[in-house]
Amino acid sequence: MAAENDREPRAEDHGQETISAHNAHGPSRFSPEAVAELNEIVSHYPEPRAAMLPALWIAQREYGGEITPEAIAEVAWRLGRPTVEVEGVATFYTMYNLGKRGRRHLEVCSCLTCAVLGAADTIRALEDRLGIKVGQTTPDGEFSLAEVECLNWCEAGTVVQVGGRYYGNVTPDKVDALLEAVRAADDATGEAQADGIVKVCLGSASGSDSTGSSGTGSSGARSSGTMPLPGTAAESSRG
Repeated sequence: MAAENDREPRAEDHGQETISAHNAHGPSRFSPEAVAELNEIVSHYPEPRAAMLPALWIAQREYGGEITPEAIAEVAWRLGRPTVEVEGVATFYTMYNLGKRGRRHLEVCSCLTCAVLGAADTIRALEDRLGIKVGQTTPDGEFSLAEVECLNWCEAGTVVQVGGRYYGNVTPDKVDALLEAVRAADDATGEAQADGIVKVCLGSASGSDSTGSSGTGSSGARSSGTMPLPGTAAESSRG
């Protein structure tokens, strides 16, 4: 008979630490604090599978800012779900980093409003400045670049999201200022973004008004993470 700590978690395990340091899918990367966070979040749902999205955010933080096959396997095991189910969720949402990206992942909106306001020129300027193309990562692993759909800050186009921060009115001549601001930000990495979102999930689960600056959730949480570049119309309108 398998040891108690080697069995799959079940719905009745809410809030209980039943996971050993190693599981059937390999070494665990969840720290004790991460396990406690997941248990707390799971305890507020009728069944563990309902906590899959925050569990993936915890995994993204614990696995260094990306969702690896091992991260998917660990989430599946901790929630007692098939690996293919967790993989389906992780691959459905573009907010999860599947595979290695730069420590600071630049997502440039190219949807209608930003496109009209010159998103293509901003993207070309970023490509030239970073020496990479959309979908690539700089050789030092610091930056990666992506073109994305609407980031929901249309009055400040072109908008660039980096981790939990939104930068508005990014024109080609402001690319250097953008990169300088991103380098200076301590919450612009994938790990920091995931951690901020986990904290919001914990606050929501406990009923507290925790918005943080994760760039997601309520409008209050999102606006606290916006960063109009100096001298822009968006900066004066939000001052």
